[in-house]
This record gives sequence, structure tokens and C-alpha cells, in this order.
Amino acid sequence: MNRSKSFAERLVAFCCVEGILFSGSFCAIFWLKKRGLMPGLTFSNEMISRDEGLHADFGCLLYSMLKNRLKPEVLNKIVLEAVEVEKAFICDALPCDLIGMNSTLMAQYVEFVADRLLQCLGGAKAFGAANPFEFMDLISLQGKTNFFEKRVGDYQRAGVMVRDKQQQSFALDADF
Repeated sequence: MNRSKSFAERLVAFCCVEGILFSGSFCAIFWLKKRGLMPGLTFSNEMISRDEGLHADFGCLLYSMLKNRLKPEVLNKIVLEAVEVEKAFICDALPCDLIGMNSTLMAQYVEFVADRLLQCLGGAKAFGAANPFEFMDLISLQGKTNFFEKRVGDYQRAGVMVRDKQQQSFALDADF
């Protein structure tokens, strides 16, 4: 990160890395999942994309607490640069059309993701793009996995399995 830039600019750039860059790659792997292909890869993709989404959400939350936010034109410039980088990458990575997926739809998906990020950062949509991939709406739904059927990848709330109240208290006096 360029330390000569303001914290707000660096935070928005962080949100773009976590929320826009690689969104096309995640989408392509979820396309494989929709077809029941490569379950190990698609499970890993679920974990990684969820973490990236949480990082982007955290960045947006932190940005909302800043007193000196960016001017809308600066915010848009940073996000639009990230969109151009991701579109160029995805068009190179997906040079031929697949059934239900091509570089045009992927570019539209990247724009959709960018619009969502802009709104999360308190800005206005830049593209007005709709999500071209219905299966991508399903990944945002909270999963409930039966651990007898497949490997569980869902987060668990802290303290859910704790029976003793003393184990739930935070202390700094533990011996290591």
C-alpha cells in the first residue's frame, strides 16, 4: 500500500481487493459447483470467497466510521480502476464461451459486484448492472450442513458449545 495516500483511500483499495478482484474467479468456480464438478476445489472456493467477503464487509464497516471519507469522484475512480483490472483478467482467463458463462456475462457480474461494493461504501451505483448468474445469489444464503453428509464449512458462533460460564469470560492471566 502506498503510505502517501490517505487512510480512506487505502481502505477503499483494500475493499476493492477483497470485494472485486477475484470475484470473477470465484464465480467461475461456483459455476463448476453448480454442475457438481470438482467438489474439493469448490469447497475450498466457498471458504476463501466467504472470508474475502467478510474482509470486504469489515472494510466497509470501518469506512463508515471514518470522519474524513473520500469525495464521490475519488471513491468511484478507485472502484472503477479495480473493475477494469478484474474485467481484463477475466476476459484473458475465459477466452472462449461456456454453457451459461462467457466474458460478457462475467464483465457484467464484475460490474454488479462493484455496484454492491459502492453502495456498501456509501456511494451510488456506477453501472446499474444486474446479476447475470442466478447461482451466485444462492451462495450468499447461510449454509446449514449436515456433518454426516459432507464436510462442514459453516462458521460457528463463539461460545455456543461452552457449558461453563467461566469459560466464556475473557482473561489475560492464562499461563502459556
